[in-house]
Amino acid sequence: MRHLTILSKIENHMDRFTQAEKKIAIYIMEHAEMVPNLTTKDISNNTGSSEASVVRFCKTIGIGSFKAFKLALVRDLTVAEMNINDFSVMEKKDSPYDLFNKVTYVNKAAIETTVSTLDKRELEKASDVIVKAKKVLFYGVGGSAVSAMDGAYKFTKLGYFSAMNLDFHMMLSLVGHLEEGDVFIAISNSGQTKDVLELSRFAKKKGATVLAITKLGKSPLFKEADIKLCTPDMEQAIRIGSIASRTAQLNIIDSLYIISFNQIGNKVSSKLHESSEEANTLRR
Repeated sequence: MRHLTILSKIENHMDRFTQAEKKIAIYIMEHAEMVPNLTTKDISNNTGSSEASVVRFCKTIGIGSFKAFKLALVRDLTVAEMNINDFSVMEKKDSPYDLFNKVTYVNKAAIETTVSTLDKRELEKASDVIVKAKKVLFYGVGGSAVSAMDGAYKFTKLGYFSAMNLDFHMMLSLVGHLEEGDVFIAISNSGQTKDVLELSRFAKKKGATVLAITKLGKSPLFKEADIKLCTPDMEQAIRIGSIASRTAQLNIIDSLYIISFNQIGNKVSSKLHESSEEANTLRR
């Protein structure tokens, strides 16, 4: 059976909508690209409907919340308009500049949609535990390994003992030295990667806080992590590269780095300046 897009569902439900819901439906159909960046209040103001009507509209088409609706819409728009993550990219011979624009669109959509998937309270919890930690380990495989390496590099600059190793057995040794108050940052888009799960469980046994960067959903990693920083689900299971998910992961890691620097920068700024000056001498 062919999967119905969100916009197709709206069209199919037009006869079942109340007058208020119909106004919302027409507005969304005409401004689909703008909707992921709007709130229920924005939709309410733009259509002359109540915020409750916006929520009822979502439920009428079988979606539990406006947040979930926006995520589904972003995915549909990305797949329909700018799909570059699976093998269908070969079906149309776009110019290099067209493909550049598609990559830019997908990456931008991934970052913007993370505003909807990331829980403010979870981010605050992440900030609290990281600032107090002595060790911050990162781990991911495949495309997520790139994000994990970036995280380890950034937090090393802040003076943490921070590491990521592609060798699973080396990571076992590193995790074995974690203690209560340390943080293990597990990165997996699917939340089902076996090596990431095994190391996360080992880190919990050692008393460390497990912080997951994973897509929103009830995956094993999502369920088991102490703190969840969620990315949107914008990719197919079979894809040519983890383009959108890695962009969202890196954005979260950059945010954690800046949040941490904002809180402890006065303690490490002189050392960062020294390292920067030393690096400059090597360029001369």
